[in-house]
Amino acid sequence: MKFITTIVTGCLVFVLCSSENKKPSKNTQAFVNNYENVLGTSLQVKVFSSSAGNAAIAETTAMNEIDRLDKILSGYNQQSEFSRWMKTTGKPVVVSPELFEVLSLFDEWRTRTDGALDASAEVIGKLWKVSASHNQIPTKAEIEQAVALVKQTHYKLNAVNHTAERLDNAPLMLNSFAKSFIINKACDAAVSSGKIDAIVLNIGGDIVIKGDHKEQVQISDPKADAENEAPISTVTLNDKAIATSGNYRRGEMIDGKWYSHIVDPRTGMPADNVISSTVVAPNATDAGALATAFSVLTPSESARLASAVPGTEYLIITRSGERIESKGWKNIETKSADKDESNNNNLVSAGSTWDPNYELLINLELAEIQGFRVHRPYVAVWVVDKNKKPVRSIALWFNKTRYLDDMHAWYDTYYQTFMAENNNISSTSSATRSPGKYTLKWDGKDDKGKLVSQGTYTIFIEAAREHGTYQLMQQEMDFKGKPKQVNLNGNTEIAAASLDYRKKQ
Repeated sequence: MKFITTIVTGCLVFVLCSSENKKPSKNTQAFVNNYENVLGTSLQVKVFSSSAGNAAIAETTAMNEIDRLDKILSGYNQQSEFSRWMKTTGKPVVVSPELFEVLSLFDEWRTRTDGALDASAEVIGKLWKVSASHNQIPTKAEIEQAVALVKQTHYKLNAVNHTAERLDNAPLMLNSFAKSFIINKACDAAVSSGKIDAIVLNIGGDIVIKGDHKEQVQISDPKADAENEAPISTVTLNDKAIATSGNYRRGEMIDGKWYSHIVDPRTGMPADNVISSTVVAPNATDAGALATAFSVLTPSESARLASAVPGTEYLIITRSGERIESKGWKNIETKSADKDESNNNNLVSAGSTWDPNYELLINLELAEIQGFRVHRPYVAVWVVDKNKKPVRSIALWFNKTRYLDDMHAWYDTYYQTFMAENNNISSTSSATRSPGKYTLKWDGKDDKGKLVSQGTYTIFIEAAREHGTYQLMQQEMDFKGKPKQVNLNGNTEIAAASLDYRKKQ
């Protein structure tokens, strides 16, 4: 088994030994940067260029475009153009081309999906959030009232005068289109800014690939609770967009039952049959709209809708575990070359090995820095045995290899192995995640894929920021088949961390 390292992206980006990624030209390099708290989630930008200067210009251009559009479309920023327009009622208001276009897209897709995609779904979402705060579900009357409000016409557009008129006070939110719309515009701006070969922009699991590059994208397993678990599928894409929607990242827990944050505007109920829908399309807004709609529609309805959008492929996972693929999905899917390790459990005598029914969850919360955008710190997570010998590299999150020696402990332990591997960077598409919170998993196997012996091991968590602070956390734990939880004290870079040795769920 190859040595595998891990990078955090908009969700998680894995550094894999894979031949599927297109090899760049001799002088082309991948310039990678990661950010937290961009559009309310995580972001990774990869620029492929022969010039570090041109790559930096392209990245800066993309990030500036994101900031510009966020100030127009954000429903969370009270000073955004959208928020200011929301405070107007009963009068036509001249709006920017971007806001007009997104409002028009909602009109178009509300019709195309027979109401499954609607900006006023926020009416229902807010109702469920308020009810969840009281640990109860909305009443039938409350749901009916919310659905009746959703079905009304909330605004009127005038293409000649470029105005938008609010017709009522129903809460609206542009999330279904805004993120994909912004990603696409940011990539276009980056490509036109200078001499780069390609850009890959991943914001919260929605990804756009533009330029001369084939990107390997992994699709997160909606039933997996750790970032470094095996994907349900991997695809290779060029000049495409991919978006994933699902109910496994965000929602409300009411009386012990999970309710999705994705609601059906037609019924007022949270969507629960489809737990993950991934869409690949030539256009980012189409991919984002379809992925969200597929979470609400039946698979047969989704198939009919997809057939009307040329170049669309999709993968749907239902609550029962059924996997539904478009006819062309296999054409873009990358077959895994991982070695079969199903017999590794028998390589050491029973009773002395790690109990395969147990796993270790490592929960991390990166410290949030308010007020301005900063890079994500470098973070490494690994395991050593009682003799301080390295056992398993679990995660490595970084931007530039030249700063890896800032993580002194990881550098001394794993750097030579890391550099010896020919690692390519692929991306991960998943439902949008909250920024800064990550879960990793150790399955009790070493770097060669073999179960370790039962006993005492030490988990290291190291964090370093470029031109900033350095933190090292370590915790010794006994792994002998008895559940145990340990909370670690936070620090400047990692606000909180915990270790949960438990039976597999």
